[in-house]
Amino acid sequence: MRALKDLALGPPKGSTLVLLQLDVTDPQSIKEAAKKAEEHLEGRGLNLLVNNAGIACDTTLDSETAQTMMTVYATNTVGPLQVSQAFCPLLKRAALRNCGGMRCSKAAIVNISSSYGSLSALEGWQWKQDVGYRCSKAALNMLTRCQARGYGCWGILCVSVHPGDVKTGLDVEQEVLSVASSTQAILQVLARLSASDNGSFLDWRGEVVPW
Repeated sequence: MRALKDLALGPPKGSTLVLLQLDVTDPQSIKEAAKKAEEHLEGRGLNLLVNNAGIACDTTLDSETAQTMMTVYATNTVGPLQVSQAFCPLLKRAALRNCGGMRCSKAAIVNISSSYGSLSALEGWQWKQDVGYRCSKAALNMLTRCQARGYGCWGILCVSVHPGDVKTGLDVEQEVLSVASSTQAILQVLARLSASDNGSFLDWRGEVVPW
């Protein structure tokens, strides 16, 4: 189970990648990462925040416990909440500096969710139950909706994205997509997003995923 997240920042000249490591379950770690990010950004604000850290505990409906569920929630749901809160001032700064409608190049929060968080689809149940993971992603989707309502007035675009059945090592999805192919597809989707997509749940192809 991994709660670490690498935050990638482009410096002023955009020629080098700056990696800042944080633990999404540690408020102090999040606070320190946000402070370092602000220093690197030099007053320009943050255009795009992707909450991607996630864990799974491989449980069933009968074996799920309060402990395992809370552990998963801490990373998959509470983590994105706290990271977004810490970096929101930088996103607001970017939104104020850039004119025009909502777009990821202006200011956006992208929460990496899963089709396993879809209440109506309940995808892959026979293959993998993982109740805590499913519930945490459904809760993450509600967080996205709340963020869209709360941060949208600042011009910050907020969406949930299902990356597909990616080979990540979590052993949750059926793993048919490589990380590279999923990432490239998601970047193409993000480039097309606008205000009409605020608060939506999309997959790596840009198709709407049922709540």
